[in-house]
Amino acid sequence: MVNDWAVVVFDDERAVANAGLMLPAVVATRLGIEHLVDRTVDLGDRPGGANPGRKVMTLISAMALGADCIDDCDMLRAGRTGEVLGHDVAAPSTIGTLLRAFTFGHVRQLDRVLGQTLMRAWAAGAGPGDQRLVVDVDSFVGEVHGHSKQGAAFGYTRVRGYHPILATRADTGEVLHIRLRKGSANTSRGMLRFTDELIARVERAGATGPRLLRADSGFWAGATFDRLDRADWQFSIGVRLQPQVRAAIEQIDETAWTTLEDYPPTSIAQIAETTLNERRLIVRRVRTLNRQGELLPSWELFPFATNRTDPLAIVESEHRQHAVIELCIRDLKDQALAHFPSGKFTANAAWTVIACIAHNLLRWTSVLGLPGQTIRAARTLRRRLLALPGRLTRTARRWTVHLPARWPWQRAFIEALTRIRALPAAA
Repeated sequence: MVNDWAVVVFDDERAVANAGLMLPAVVATRLGIEHLVDRTVDLGDRPGGANPGRKVMTLISAMALGADCIDDCDMLRAGRTGEVLGHDVAAPSTIGTLLRAFTFGHVRQLDRVLGQTLMRAWAAGAGPGDQRLVVDVDSFVGEVHGHSKQGAAFGYTRVRGYHPILATRADTGEVLHIRLRKGSANTSRGMLRFTDELIARVERAGATGPRLLRADSGFWAGATFDRLDRADWQFSIGVRLQPQVRAAIEQIDETAWTTLEDYPPTSIAQIAETTLNERRLIVRRVRTLNRQGELLPSWELFPFATNRTDPLAIVESEHRQHAVIELCIRDLKDQALAHFPSGKFTANAAWTVIACIAHNLLRWTSVLGLPGQTIRAARTLRRRLLALPGRLTRTARRWTVHLPARWPWQRAFIEALTRIRALPAAA
């Protein structure tokens, strides 16, 4: 075996560690992300404030490869990897200084970049246009360790960390909006302001068709219902089992319950509907089946309020699909949001927004490059199209990227590269 006796030498200056990065790099260039950051984020004369676009793009490129700490950016400086990125690569120490320079206002500027890139990507063909848009809202706990993380605290999960709130697009997994919050923040904290910003962002991005927002009971609030009604949005939002809710459910006639035939065989589920405060209330009740049976069989109740007028079975089935947001959360935690690198809250808030831009860049690479065979999982996209070893050579003033022969997904890579290169450049 070669690995028993071969000498290992790190001396190939033409090697490209992750040549597939040229796919999201071309998308980022077409969307003009670097120039957009330079124009939008103004850190003044603060240390690390110069050339924010180059530094943010370094983080985005590293995060696309799964980086979960600042030092991982050094992988972009190996061999000639930087030559396929379309931007200069900043050193990790420089990026750390940049993140610590952010204040709350600067994070809001970066959040505006997230909205602008969304608008540009949707205009390039990734958006829903006049088709239906389904948005899921949820929160998650980003675990941290130690006592030096500003804003980190124990929440309802009894885990020390932060408690971000985010909104995602159901069919593609894009992050439409995100806000980092303290770990002790209640689930619904800031939901009304978050909803206002989400509605405005989606409208600016060009979604003109029907819009549906789904969320669990942690976001139940009459003010949110009223805001979505005024904006002409549909919604289906979980309701907590407070006494008046239980009383309304108990008034449902036993003959009104319909059994779900497509439910897992380990349980029996039935659905019915009633009203609560003049709003439509849909309820799913579930009883777990087991060999021994239960001493006192009981139903678990899962109610939600909605302003939709579609048939009961359709509304209830689509509300259950709200769980797809967990796939997006999984991808974020599988890369940049596995850790929050700084002790400063606003630095971690900036890191969170940049992580979402990197996540969206992967989604757009798949949606725009492979529209007929979109790859949903970020780790699958990285394994097949990004983590691709290569060598960069130049002959007669022409660059050539040499990739492995017989690569299983060669055809998909060429198809994606061809489509992405044909995208119009952002103004």
